[in-house]
Amino acid sequence: MGAELSAEILRPKASGAFHSAEEVLAIRQAIRSGVFATHTSGLAGGNVQGNVVILPKADAADFLRFCHQNRKPCPVIALTEPGVSALQTLGSDIDIRTDVPKYHVWRDGQLAETPTDITHLWRDDLVTFVIGCSFSFEQALIEAGVPIRHIEQARNVPMYKTSIATTAAGPFSGPLVVTMRPMKAKDVIRAVQITSRYPEVHGAPVHLGDPSLIGISDLSCPDYGDAVDVYDDEIPVFWACGVTPQAALAQAKPSFCITHAPGAMLITDLLNNHLASF
Repeated sequence: MGAELSAEILRPKASGAFHSAEEVLAIRQAIRSGVFATHTSGLAGGNVQGNVVILPKADAADFLRFCHQNRKPCPVIALTEPGVSALQTLGSDIDIRTDVPKYHVWRDGQLAETPTDITHLWRDDLVTFVIGCSFSFEQALIEAGVPIRHIEQARNVPMYKTSIATTAAGPFSGPLVVTMRPMKAKDVIRAVQITSRYPEVHGAPVHLGDPSLIGISDLSCPDYGDAVDVYDDEIPVFWACGVTPQAALAQAKPSFCITHAPGAMLITDLLNNHLASF
């Protein structure tokens, strides 16, 4: 396929069709080259996607404790040694410096830049965390006939800060962030059953129904991502989200860190069905 990447490959597959291994490699090459620099919702549906946090070694131990104490939003699926940019457990050719569609670079808690390549920022003390993403269970929902609104509408998933506090670790604390997918009642039951099988990518929902009960005042105004249509006969369903660490980083204000831009995930070679716990 090479550089002649077709628009079809970069189009989300809402039907439940998988991208082939060759197509996944082509998608990653498009990301690496900067051709594709937006959200990855609906792409490479059979493959595990991951949230990314990159911190100096001095902050990594506290952040790891934060993840361990908040496993629902922060399930760690890969962790590197300082200065290592390869992620061999997730894919033989992955380079964390180039293979995320868009990065957020933070300095003292403030967003400083949004590059598509962080090679120029790389340091020998940087530790990479890859955290499970709910995009990874969407393929199983689609295969079961559960519609995913943001994929149907070609949008990023809506994400909201809640009134639910995470468990603090060192300087890291903050609100739980959730994703929302509206569904009919019959689909909600199936979605709970299916996503419960995937604890490494957030598992079962954390809340169903009235968003005000978890501190969300307006579904049409997400804190991250895009708003989607919610119809009168639908129930909003909320899952813990791997953007939660970004809220914690905003509270901790480390001098330097890098994350993915919300929704612009690392696409791995791992298959989602290998993460199913039963």
